[in-house]
Amino acid sequence: NNQGNELFMKVANHWIDEKVRKKLGAAKHPVGSIVFAKIGAAIFLERKRLLSQASCIDNNMMAFSLTDHHACQQFFYYLLLDLELGKLVSTTALPSLSGRQIGAIRVPVPPSDEQRAIAEALSDVDGQLSALDALIAKKRAIKRAMMQQLLTRKTRLSGFNREWQMKRLGDVLTVRHGRSQREIGISDGRYPIFASGGEIGRTNSFLYANPSVLIGRKGTIDNPQFASSPFWATDTLLYTEIADGISVKFIFYKFCMIPWKKYNEASGLPSLNAQTIESIEIDLPDIEEQTAIAAVLSDMDAEITALGRHRDKTCTLKQSMMQQLLTGQVRLVEQR
Repeated sequence: NNQGNELFMKVANHWIDEKVRKKLGAAKHPVGSIVFAKIGAAIFLERKRLLSQASCIDNNMMAFSLTDHHACQQFFYYLLLDLELGKLVSTTALPSLSGRQIGAIRVPVPPSDEQRAIAEALSDVDGQLSALDALIAKKRAIKRAMMQQLLTRKTRLSGFNREWQMKRLGDVLTVRHGRSQREIGISDGRYPIFASGGEIGRTNSFLYANPSVLIGRKGTIDNPQFASSPFWATDTLLYTEIADGISVKFIFYKFCMIPWKKYNEASGLPSLNAQTIESIEIDLPDIEEQTAIAAVLSDMDAEITALGRHRDKTCTLKQSMMQQLLTGQVRLVEQR
């Protein structure tokens, strides 16, 4: 807690006052310093941050601050962000960077007014990305709330009032085991190969041709997947054959509501078996209401996917802008 008027600084997500800082002998880095990892695998993650407040950092981090008061700190943040510092690491047991290595890097530096213009342009794109992240998070939260309402009968769609029936999953689907993909993988294959964590490759063979709901048998057991077209499922995955008169997409959304870790049957690597899945009871409306609910949730998924694509394009645009602006290929300030 920040008590009184003493200066508090962040150290590994904790706060210390000025007295403790001096006792520890920790350096105080000013607002706007650029911090990043200097030891360990985190170097290769290329994560860099601008300090928004005076802070201390631990011994695994490095802080970069400018001595030229006319230079734009945010420009150099983007410049460092664009550099692959991991390439400076020599092959050792514990990867590390030194201040000497960073200081020896030669980079093109424009005049200060152009530095600020470049930083502002890239910051505007970062603002768009932050807004998209917030919107996607909001849409996902709305979808989760909608699933909770529609899939538990707390809210009914207009025109539907028939009773729902309790059924075992085994009454509406059959669980099948995936098979090894070792002999069938092809880099440019027509069909996806799914494992418990998602798509892992392509193939020209398929294990099942109809729409299906998939769930992990080993490892990731709480990540249901929906396959709308022919696919191959690995031996760490279970897939389902859905009975006629049942909406596969509705069952997928029902799967997303089931607390799968509750049904884990192993003390080590999480696992499920077909019999357990088929024994689970669910509340099921008639096919018309199933289809209507699935359509509402699918539309929300499509909107979230479209926003994700927009974000990906914006990221690509930012990378292109950084490449051109930070190397002088494109100039934002008229040269005299």
